[in-house]
Amino acid sequence: FPLRAMNDIGGYTGTDIEISWLPNLDDLLKGYARNFRPGIGGPPLNVALAIEVASIDHISEANMEYTMTVFLRQSWRDERLSYNHTNKTLGLDSRFVDKLWLPDTFIVNAKSAWFHDVTVENKLIRLQPDGIILYSIRITSTVACDMDLTKYPMDEQECMLDLESYGYSAEDIVYHWSENQAQIHGLDKLELAQFTITSYRFTNEMMNFKSVGRFPRLSLHFQLRRNRGVYIIQSYMPSILLVAMSWVSFWISQSAVPARVSLGITTVLTMTTLMVSARSSLPRASAIKALDVYFWICYVFVFAALVEYAFAHFNADYTRKQRAKTKAHKLCEESIVNNGKYSMVLFSLSAVGVNQGLTVSKRQHRVCKPLPGAYGSEEAECGQSKQPQDRKPEEKKGRKSLFKPIDADSIDIYARAVFPAAFAAVNVIYWVAYTM
Repeated sequence: FPLRAMNDIGGYTGTDIEISWLPNLDDLLKGYARNFRPGIGGPPLNVALAIEVASIDHISEANMEYTMTVFLRQSWRDERLSYNHTNKTLGLDSRFVDKLWLPDTFIVNAKSAWFHDVTVENKLIRLQPDGIILYSIRITSTVACDMDLTKYPMDEQECMLDLESYGYSAEDIVYHWSENQAQIHGLDKLELAQFTITSYRFTNEMMNFKSVGRFPRLSLHFQLRRNRGVYIIQSYMPSILLVAMSWVSFWISQSAVPARVSLGITTVLTMTTLMVSARSSLPRASAIKALDVYFWICYVFVFAALVEYAFAHFNADYTRKQRAKTKAHKLCEESIVNNGKYSMVLFSLSAVGVNQGLTVSKRQHRVCKPLPGAYGSEEAECGQSKQPQDRKPEEKKGRKSLFKPIDADSIDIYARAVFPAAFAAVNVIYWVAYTM
């Protein structure tokens, strides 16, 4: 029957187009049983699949999933729909899909999926004269992806999209990738926020289920490499700066106790906050991640800087007390000598010798008063000093050498060189271990 063609603005032109070559769809569907696959009872039906990726919207490490929008195209031969009126391919309305038999293809590892229906259902049907049907549909699906986060954020992940027939076994349907599926259109043009797609591959395997039989499965594997720039800026650089900030206390005087203590505590608490905030976007898995290792390395160095001041302050206080004790003993010895000389003068000037006993008595019982603040000065005596009998000289000498103090200023000087050198060495080992 003739039909007047329309121009671009909806008006009819004067040219009539003859479309009498169109097949009668009612005749094609007469006796068509859409509940049975083509060639039922015969060899399995070959179904060719092709995929075009429209977008990868979101990749979540916390839920171990990704969201992908794809155009899934399936092609098979249904001789019941062949026609010989013309050799032209017939494009049909999406509502014609409900009248045809379709493969029951589903996404095996999908958590959820939905079709697009704006402005109409995004479905395409093309029918060729020899009965070959092309069926294309747009699907957005949230798919599970098992991730190994041991090297996070320097990791590479492999995610899959598995396609399989839900009800037809290998005796009824055989899936294979389309000959035109040498590459995935659109995948090389995608730009993801956190990942870069490095490669992809296609696989075809036969899944054997004891209860229902063997089912063919097609899989798309694609490799994702995480972009490290954002993690270096948000996690690694702040951690390095916090460690370097803790080293500032090595240049602060030992007497500035509030300044050094507050600096050490502030860096420790800030490092703790950074660790907690970085782990909030990750799953609570038992695996130790590379970022966790680095955070703990920085935490140990920050805490060690705080402990270093406590050790240096202890040694400075111990040295000060030892000096006070030595000074007290020296004053006692000088007092003994002076008292002895005074006694001898009195003895020589006494004619009768009456003052001899008094002088000797003063000499034996005179005790030096302890100096305030002297370390262990409670028992300091001049003349006959009381020594505990239960301590051997060798034991006292060993303990004295064991607790020999170190100069506090020397501890800070050594820390200025040891801490940066050790942190640099640990960083070299860390980056080599996790990037090689």
